[in-house]
Amino acid sequence: MPSNTTASSGHKSGKKKGRRARLIVIVLVLAIVGGIGFGAYWSVSTVRASFPQTKGSIKLDGLSGNVEVKRDGNGIPQIYADTDADLFMAQGYVQAQDRFWEMDVRRHMTSGRLSEMFGKGQVKTDEFLRTLGWHRVAKKEYDSKLSPETKKYLQAYAKGVNAYLKGKDGKDISVEYAALGFENDYAPKEWTPVDSVAWLKAMAWDLRGNMQDEIDRSLMTSRLGPEQIKDLYPAYPYKRNKPIVQEGALNGVTKEYDPKGTTSTQTGTNGAAGTGLAGGAQAPSGLQSQLSGLSNALDEVPAILGPNGNGIGSNSWVVSGEHTITGKPLLANDPHLAPQLPSVWYQMGLHCRSVSSKCQYDVSGYTFSGMPGVVIGHNKQIAWGMTNLGADVTDLYLEKFTGDGYQYDDKVLPFKTREEVIKVAGGSSKKITVRETNNGPLISDRDDELVKVGKKAHVDTAAPDRGDGYGVALRWTALTPGKSMDAVFELNKAKDFTEFRKAAASFEVPSQNLIYADTDGHIGYQAPGKIPVRGKGDGSLPAPGWDPAYRWTGYIPQDALPYEYDPKRGYIVTANQAVVGKSYPYDLTADWGYGARSQRIDDLIQSKIKNGGKISTEDMRLMQMDNSSEIAKLLVPKLLKIDVKDKYVREAQKLLEGWDYTQDADSAAAAYFNAVWRSVLKLSFGNKLPKELRVKGQCLNVEPAGNTGPADEGEKVRECGERDADSAQPDGGDRYYEVVRRIIDDEDNDWWKSPATRTDAETKNRDQLFKRALEDARWDLTAKLGKDVDTWSWGRLHRLTLKNQTLGTEGPGWLQFVLNRGPWNLGGGEAAVNATGWNAAGGYGVVWVPSMRMVVNLKDLDKSKWINLTGASGHAYNAHYTDQTDKWAKGELLPWAFNDKAVEDSTSDKLVLTP
Repeated sequence: MPSNTTASSGHKSGKKKGRRARLIVIVLVLAIVGGIGFGAYWSVSTVRASFPQTKGSIKLDGLSGNVEVKRDGNGIPQIYADTDADLFMAQGYVQAQDRFWEMDVRRHMTSGRLSEMFGKGQVKTDEFLRTLGWHRVAKKEYDSKLSPETKKYLQAYAKGVNAYLKGKDGKDISVEYAALGFENDYAPKEWTPVDSVAWLKAMAWDLRGNMQDEIDRSLMTSRLGPEQIKDLYPAYPYKRNKPIVQEGALNGVTKEYDPKGTTSTQTGTNGAAGTGLAGGAQAPSGLQSQLSGLSNALDEVPAILGPNGNGIGSNSWVVSGEHTITGKPLLANDPHLAPQLPSVWYQMGLHCRSVSSKCQYDVSGYTFSGMPGVVIGHNKQIAWGMTNLGADVTDLYLEKFTGDGYQYDDKVLPFKTREEVIKVAGGSSKKITVRETNNGPLISDRDDELVKVGKKAHVDTAAPDRGDGYGVALRWTALTPGKSMDAVFELNKAKDFTEFRKAAASFEVPSQNLIYADTDGHIGYQAPGKIPVRGKGDGSLPAPGWDPAYRWTGYIPQDALPYEYDPKRGYIVTANQAVVGKSYPYDLTADWGYGARSQRIDDLIQSKIKNGGKISTEDMRLMQMDNSSEIAKLLVPKLLKIDVKDKYVREAQKLLEGWDYTQDADSAAAAYFNAVWRSVLKLSFGNKLPKELRVKGQCLNVEPAGNTGPADEGEKVRECGERDADSAQPDGGDRYYEVVRRIIDDEDNDWWKSPATRTDAETKNRDQLFKRALEDARWDLTAKLGKDVDTWSWGRLHRLTLKNQTLGTEGPGWLQFVLNRGPWNLGGGEAAVNATGWNAAGGYGVVWVPSMRMVVNLKDLDKSKWINLTGASGHAYNAHYTDQTDKWAKGELLPWAFNDKAVEDSTSDKLVLTP
C-alpha cells in the first residue's frame, strides 16, 4: 500500500510540475511575442485569476437559502438546494465559474454576433446565422410557448450567471478574454433567458437530418443517371440490420417487425432523374451552381456539435433485468459529436435536499453549459439516453422571383423582409436585408455568387415567366417556435414511462431517439419530434417552391410516433438505424443510417445472453469500446486472394492474414486496411462524381520520407498526390458499406472501372481495382509511416487533437499552444461501435468521437459509471481542463456518485453559496 501511495503522489506531483512548467513557458513566449509590457501583464497570476473558487463560502444576492456545491476529485459538481429557483440559480453560477467563455461564444454564435467578439472575419458567418434567425425564434419561444415554470427556471439560471459576472473584468473570467483584449475592447454582457433557449437551435442545426444528402443527390444529376444515383443511395437492408422498433405500438396497435420481404422507405432517389428537382420538375440552368454554392456556404456555419452527414450519430442501448447480473436494467449511451475543448458536455448533479412541490428535482447527468437542467442522465426512478433519429425536418425550395416578389400558385407574393445590423469589432457595422418566402428564409441571398447565378438562371419549360431569376429557401421545423425547453425539465422529474412519454411529446426539435429504463425494471423507447408530412415528394430532393403540391400539410401526430415498451427480446438498441419497417404509414426520412453499428451492438448483446448468459456493467463498457470493422469483414477475404507481385506491396498485404478485423490503436493491419478502403472508394466512385462533389484527398503533396524503398516509390507517392487533385473522395460512411456490399460479387460492374494514369493501367474489373488499391495504400502509408510495415500502427494515423473551438483554431500559433491539447493515438473507426470517426475525403484523423460515455445501473445508481471527453473546466491549465481524456481514450469510466452518502464520500471540495 505505501508504495502505491508514493507512486500516486509522484504522479500527481509530476502533473503539477508539468502544468507549472507550461505556465512558465506561456509567460516567456508571451513576453517574447508581445514585449515586456504584455509579458508582465500575462503573468502566472493572470492565467490563474479566472480559476473558480471551490471552497469556503460566497454570498449571492437572490438566493433564498444556503446552497452547497460539492465537487469530487475530477471537479464535477453536485448542487444541493431547498428550492427550484435556488437550484437553477446555483447551476448558472457554477457553470459560469467553469465555462463562461464557452457559454459566451455559443450565445454570440446562436445570435449571429460572432463579429462583435472576433472581428470582420466572422461577418459572413453572422450574415448566414442572422438569416436563419435562431435567436429571434428562441425569443418567440420564450415569450409565447414556454410554461411559466420553465421561464422561472431560465430566469433563475440567468440570475446565477450574472451573479458570477458581477464586478469581473474579462481577464478575471477566462484567459481567452485576456488574449482577446490584445485585439479589441470586448467586454462580456449580462446573460439572458433567451440566450439559454437559443442553444437548442444550434443543437437542432447540427442534428438537422438530410439537407446535405438533398443537395448532393441533386448535384449528382449533372453527371450520373437515376440508376447510378440509386446505386449510391441503396435501400435500407432490413433483412440484415434490424430497425429500432420491432415489437412496438403505433396508435395503440401492437405490430411485430417482419424482416421477410421488407424493403426500405428510401424512395427519394427515384425522383432524381434528369433534373435534380423533386418530381422531375424542370430545373433552371443555374440550379447546380446554386446548390454547389449553398453547400460551400453551409460548410462555413460553425458546427458546434459536429459535422453533419452519413455515418455520424450515436449509440444507446438498454438491457432489461432478465438479461443482467443485477436483475434490473442497464442503460448505455455515447453520443458521437465533434471533438471539442472543452467538451460540449458538462457533468453535474442537481439535488433538492427534500423533494417536494417547492423543490422537485433530484437528477444527475450531462448538461449543456449555458442551459439549465440535465439533458441526458437519470433521477431516482428513471434513466434515459439519446441518439439522433435523423428525421427529415428540412426541405430546400427553389424559388422563382418576379420583381420584388416570388411566384407561388400562379401568383406573385411579396417577400417578407427585415434588416439586420452586424456590429464588427475594430470595424464598421454592416447592414443586411433578410428576405423570406412562405417556405422560409432565402439562404441563397447570403452569397453574392449565388445571387448572380440566380439572376442568370434560365429555363424554358418550367418557368417561361421567370422574371428576375431564382433563389433557395429553407424550411426547417426549428424555425417555428416550439417548447423543447419544457421537455428538458419534464424529463428531469419524470417517474415512469407514462410521464417520460409525456415529456418526450414536448421534445419537438431536434428529433431524437429516446431510450428509457426505470428502477421498477421496465425498459422502453420513444421517437419524439416535430416531423413534417409532405403533400408531394419525400424530401430527398429540393422542391419547386412555386408549386403548392410540395408544401408541408402538417406534422406526424404525436400518438402516431413509434414507441416500444418491455419488448419480449429484453433489450432495445438505437444507433441511428431505421426506426421502423415498411408498414409504418408516415415518412420519417429517406436517409437512415445503414445499421452497421446498431447490428453489431445487437450481435454483441445476443452473444452475451445466449444460453442464459447475463450482462454486467463491465460488459456494457466493453461493448462501447468494440473496434470491429464491418467493412473489413466483407473486403479482407477478397483482398487476400489478389495476386500481388511487388514484394513491398505483398509485405503489406500479409498484414491482413489472420487479422481479426479489430481496429486497435497499435494494429498495423488496421492501418493498412483503412488505407486500402480509402483507395477503393476513390478509385471506384471518386472519378465518377460531379466536380461539385470532389474533395481533394489526404495524400496531396506527400513526399517519401528519405530512402523508403524501390527506386520508383517516390514518384509513385507524388503521382498519388497529383491524381487526388482531380478526383473525388467519398466520406466512407456506412452508406458506402452498403453500396460496396451490393456490387461486391458483380466483378465486372461499371463502378469497378477506373481510368489509367501515368503509372497505373486502367482497371476493368473488381480484382484489378483491388490490386491497384493495395498498391496505392502501400505507397500512401510508406510516405506517412515509413517503409518498415512492422512500425505501422492505426493510432499513428488515427489521431485526436483537442482544439479550443475559437482562439485554438483561429488564433496565433503561440495561443493555440496555450489552449490546445494532444494528440492522442486512438483505436476504433468509422461506423465502428467505438466510433472515432474519420472522413475518407480528408484523411485518417479523428473528426468525431464518442463525446461522453455512460452506463447507468438501475439496481444501484451509485454503481453507475460515466466519463467525459475532456474535463469539467474550460480554463486552460486548470487541473480539470482535460483530466478525463486519458481515461476516455483508454475506454475507462469513472464512478458516478448519486445518493447523498456516495456524493459526500466522494467530495473533495465544498463551496457554500449563501444569501
